[in-house]
Amino acid sequence: MSASQPAAMTSETPAVDDSSERLESLTPREIVAELDKFVVGQKAAKRAVAIALRNRWRRQQLPPEVAEEIQPKNILMIGSTGVGKTEIARRLARLARAPFLKVEATKFTEVGYMGRDVESMIRDLVEIAATMVREEKRAVVRERAAQKAEDRLLQLLIPVPPPSPEVEHATDFSETIEKFRHKLRSGSLDNRMVEVEVEDSTGPTFEMFTPQGVEEVGINLKEMMPGLFARRQKQQMTVREAREVLEQQEAEALIDRQQVSRDARRRVEEGGIIFLDEIDKIAGRESQHGPDVSREGVQRDLLPIIEGSTVSTKYGAVKTDHILFIAAGAFHMSKPSDLIPELQGRLPIRVELDSLTEDDFVKILTEPETALTKQYRALLSTENVNLDFQEDAIRELARLAVEVNQNTQNIGARRLATLLERLLDEVSFEAPDMGGVSVTIDAGYVQRAIAGLVEDQDLSRYVL
Repeated sequence: MSASQPAAMTSETPAVDDSSERLESLTPREIVAELDKFVVGQKAAKRAVAIALRNRWRRQQLPPEVAEEIQPKNILMIGSTGVGKTEIARRLARLARAPFLKVEATKFTEVGYMGRDVESMIRDLVEIAATMVREEKRAVVRERAAQKAEDRLLQLLIPVPPPSPEVEHATDFSETIEKFRHKLRSGSLDNRMVEVEVEDSTGPTFEMFTPQGVEEVGINLKEMMPGLFARRQKQQMTVREAREVLEQQEAEALIDRQQVSRDARRRVEEGGIIFLDEIDKIAGRESQHGPDVSREGVQRDLLPIIEGSTVSTKYGAVKTDHILFIAAGAFHMSKPSDLIPELQGRLPIRVELDSLTEDDFVKILTEPETALTKQYRALLSTENVNLDFQEDAIRELARLAVEVNQNTQNIGARRLATLLERLLDEVSFEAPDMGGVSVTIDAGYVQRAIAGLVEDQDLSRYVL
């Protein structure tokens, strides 16, 4: 389980090289070693995803006629909440630099019922891939876009003189431009106001009624017919703000949108990863009424997506044959065999994650690069407050986390975030007035701050 899981995480995946290029030098052992930096324990799960990821690269090295026949080895993770299922999948996607989407199976409903249809997750994944590709393309054209934006800013700052046959006049104007260019680059003109023409972000959209409700049609008419729907308006802004706007405009103009669509589709088809959480909530046979009425129907709708089908998106048709699906669930009230047989067959790799022990909690609080204690220490250092976590305090926090999980509801390592927030509540509040102070957190401090809440089981159910 990762120490960073309780904390807020960005959903954005860094835009870098293609996944196949990144994975070319990573063996399964190296992939596991990378995951170990963020996730404590769960060796079996790490090995399973490392092999699945390496197999993806192996398939890409084969002749097309052979590669087409090799299906991804989709994975079913079994384990209670907070033991690291989501974090393993998320870190794997970041390592692979692949489009990654986490969805909850309970968000979907069978065709014919109100709710989201399963194909929407493919459209969402393609949108993520397109964002990644656009960011990479912008990085490539950034310098050219900045130069073009600078030229446009100079045109806004310096009125263009009327045409003149006098060479001296043209030379003087050229010198004026260079003087302003120097001031612009030095930042001395950043607060000057200019009028910039921007495109209206609002545009026509079309909605259609489907069995799942009202859904926006996935067609970007502004991209298809830019001249018809383009609306521009002028806005007053500072030079600093205008530079950013103009650089974005110039970068977009330099990017081939058709190439973005092609690259996004290819990345999803060859490297996309979908983490399908809470799949145990849709396991089991049909009931005749109530919220469970479409359980088996959702499974049957998921089946063709996981088996391999073609989904229409606004970036074009996308094949799902080689998308890697990682399903996960606690399976407290059901078991994997309650899934329909066809779906079970499409999740051939089964991994059971271990419950977390007190020693695991100690490691989670100290070892990962994003350990919670390191996060809090960094946060309070911005107020010039030094937090010093003693070893006995870490052990006491781990013991209390296990105790609360046993007495209330077991939410795994997520309990640590709640305990630490209660532990550091006073320091976090008073930190602006504590500059230069060093705060030592030992077992006694932990006992005074939260042990009483843990012992009062009725109170801890609401507070912790």
